[in-house]
Amino acid sequence: MSRLETTEASPLPPGLARASADTWEAGTRQETIPAELRPPRDATPRQRARALRDRHLLRERRAREFVAATMRPDKGLPIAENRAVISFVGRLLGRHRGWVVVVVLANALAATAGLLVPRLLGSLVDETVAHVQAGQTSAALASANQMALLVAALVVVQALFTFGAQASSAVLGQSVLAAAREYIVRAILRLPLSRVESASSGDLVTRVTRDVGTMSESVRWALPQSIIASITVGLTIVAMVANSWVLALPSIVLGGLALIQVRRYLVRAPKGYLTEGGTYSRINTTLTETVEGARTVEALRLAGRRRARGDLDIEVSAQAERYTLTLRNLLFAVMDFAFSMPRVLVLLLGAIGYVQGWATLGQITTAILYTEALFGPFDMLVSTIDRVQVGMASTTRLLGIATVPPDREAGTDEPASADLRGEDLRYAYRAGHDVLHGIDLGLRTGERLAIVGPSGSGKSTLGRLLSGIHGPRTGSVTVGGVELTSLPLDRLRTEVALVTQEHHVFIGTLRDNVVLAREGASDDEVRAALRAVEAADWVSRLPDGLDTRLGSGNLALTPGRAQQVALARLILADPHTIVLDEATSLIDPRTARHLEGSMNALLTDRTVIAIAHRLHTAHDADRIAVVIDGRIVELGSHDELVAREGEYAALWRAWTT
Repeated sequence: MSRLETTEASPLPPGLARASADTWEAGTRQETIPAELRPPRDATPRQRARALRDRHLLRERRAREFVAATMRPDKGLPIAENRAVISFVGRLLGRHRGWVVVVVLANALAATAGLLVPRLLGSLVDETVAHVQAGQTSAALASANQMALLVAALVVVQALFTFGAQASSAVLGQSVLAAAREYIVRAILRLPLSRVESASSGDLVTRVTRDVGTMSESVRWALPQSIIASITVGLTIVAMVANSWVLALPSIVLGGLALIQVRRYLVRAPKGYLTEGGTYSRINTTLTETVEGARTVEALRLAGRRRARGDLDIEVSAQAERYTLTLRNLLFAVMDFAFSMPRVLVLLLGAIGYVQGWATLGQITTAILYTEALFGPFDMLVSTIDRVQVGMASTTRLLGIATVPPDREAGTDEPASADLRGEDLRYAYRAGHDVLHGIDLGLRTGERLAIVGPSGSGKSTLGRLLSGIHGPRTGSVTVGGVELTSLPLDRLRTEVALVTQEHHVFIGTLRDNVVLAREGASDDEVRAALRAVEAADWVSRLPDGLDTRLGSGNLALTPGRAQQVALARLILADPHTIVLDEATSLIDPRTARHLEGSMNALLTDRTVIAIAHRLHTAHDADRIAVVIDGRIVELGSHDELVAREGEYAALWRAWTT
């Protein structure tokens, strides 16, 4: 039995239930966890170690394959290449080079002040030894007092520079973050709608939530900290060499050897974190689909299937996380060794050098203090490297949005009229599976056309082609002789506009939500648009009128009222052709009928294409197009089609019975 199967009974007839299950399982991989990724139950320690290595290598190969598949997918959202991220960060830092200079200088001065303290303490040790050997105890105490005051002054200076460095780092991080977010928002808003719809909802949610948050943390924290740590580590090594190059060798050699593992980590980690992000998208997709389709899941008793699918997604994600966890463990193990051994080696070399006379106690003291001082910033540098890698993976996924090519190129031709015409229209959501089959349709200016037909017949797809949302696979949709998809988007929406049953309320005032269609519209124009869609009554009862804030955390509109706001936007946009795809479906039938009657005056002299299941809309239209299986099978007025006793007549009888 498949792990996605369930024994729960369905209220559907057995044949239909099986067909529904087959539809749900279409394109779903039943097993995505290879048996090789599961630890052996009965094995010797040597076999377990070999199996552990094999699992790590298999996860590495799966990560490479995932990144290769998502770099340039046929549909969905791609990811960018690493050099695109480096170029992106370089441009952001270039725009704030003044703050970058301040951060570097402030941290360099703070590190220099801090590094002077061990050197002074080493000098104090040598002076004290010399004074004591000469019997000058009072001179030794005087030198110690002077050195204590000097060290205290350096600590104060270091604290001031550190404060300035932290403050400038915060400003730099927030400035770069703001610019990065603005770029990502612009990239998202430029996405072709067809590409957005081909991407899974979970991938979109993950990119604009987790990936944005991870990128924010990296830009705000990891990027400045990596600059600070790099400067401190570099200056510390310089100071160690200046004190004694021999005593500096353990730290330099072991640090250099550790860089081999760091390089190995940097080569592999990005693919691992990108795979992690992809598995989070998969989890969110399953969760979002289950929540949005909760009624269907409950009605068809698919809860067991959805839970099994969610468990499988989590297991896939766990395998991806095990890979990056192993990479981190290997990195940190090498780093811990590189941190610990120099202390022992410096003491050993120092003892030999002191005995042989080429190292003083002061130099040994300074070297030990520098070795300890190197641990903190070096540890921070390694930690930020990991955080930066996570941030780079998320940034790569976000920048992938900007790599999506436009689905149209704006031309310079101007429409000669408002006549809308579609010829030989074919469209496919999947290659080789057309949902429209050679539709020809011409509309006269001011005509009202109703498109009716059963669910899934292609009505909404035809509406999207006629409104310029999608370009046809073959054929063309023109307005005044100009291809719709060759018009700039801002110009296109003054020619043809689409209003669907989907409604969107944005955070902001009611006025803000309406004037999205035409910025700069006056309050009188906004109120007139709201009156036209029968919204004036409830708007007048709002606490702050047009200034009432809507959206998350503010006043929540009912679906019907939200759809009225969408229709008010349409009126304010004032296009000459309007495509209404179930635009009043969320409003109760009586109010919808009254609203459509009130809008008639506003729709006069405009071309209206109404896609509806409520056939009273079709009754009032000039012509009716009956779409079945992606073809227009009947075209004519209500009376003509009823008289033909064809498909429309059957629909009308079913509606009025």
